[in-house]
Amino acid sequence: MTAAGGWWCTGIRWSDGRPAIGWSGPGRGERRSPLSYGQRLAFAARGERHCLGVRRAGKRTPCPAGRTVPGRAGSAQCPECARLDRSFSVAADTNAADPRPYRVYLAWFGPGMVKVGITAEERGAVRLLEQGAVTWTWLGRGPLMAARRTEELLRAALGVPDRIAYARKRAVRAGLPPEAERAREVAELHARAAGLPGWPESLERLGCATTDHAGPFGLAALPAPARVVTELLPGAAVVGRLAGAAGPDLHFADGLVVDTRLLAGWELAAAPDRAATDAPTAAAAPPARPGGQDGLF
Repeated sequence: MTAAGGWWCTGIRWSDGRPAIGWSGPGRGERRSPLSYGQRLAFAARGERHCLGVRRAGKRTPCPAGRTVPGRAGSAQCPECARLDRSFSVAADTNAADPRPYRVYLAWFGPGMVKVGITAEERGAVRLLEQGAVTWTWLGRGPLMAARRTEELLRAALGVPDRIAYARKRAVRAGLPPEAERAREVAELHARAAGLPGWPESLERLGCATTDHAGPFGLAALPAPARVVTELLPGAAVVGRLAGAAGPDLHFADGLVVDTRLLAGWELAAAPDRAATDAPTAAAAPPARPGGQDGLF
């Protein structure tokens, strides 16, 4: 999974239902390293963690100041690049004129963990994979503002949050109910949503057709999470056998979980022979009662 010198990790990238690690090389573009479940990964951080700049329309603009980023930060962007990123963002409601068609989706992450969201139609199911949605279905399609109004309407009417903590999602992945039960819960919520008044006329409603990501995520072989990497430090290593991946998380066979957002901005090199994981870790959060939420989704 390591790249040659001068390539900075950009975290996990999902394509065609498969995970890969992305890399950015200043002046050299971007590349990916496909991941396979069962493979052994052994890498160590090298140098400093760099701001990855701003990526827009498939192109990355490097950080003009070449700033570094703290190891515990959830984003590999300095404050200036983060502000620039959000100044033209659908998620931050600063790009309301986006002419692309959007889709509204219903996503299930675990018992009692459901959300409604939107994504650009051209991205397909990538947004659902990025969030770690286990089971999901489309609700409708249409212009951005119609999709946004529908999202807000359904969120309030169904009583579901707009954000669910990744810690809550990963805590339940190893013990989910059967696929048929997951699909039934999503279908029931879809039916409730379809029966609500007030949908914008410009939004085309879509029938329920659930998709399950147990295969792409490797859920059948996931161990219960035991420890989570909290940051990387120069020279710190992560070593283990990859059992699965969901959203930004890499799940290892020994119960270790690595949120690849913490890898972004680092140059990763092959760990020394006989190396063991020595990056800082903390005990994984236990499954929580439904209803909690925070800003990491």
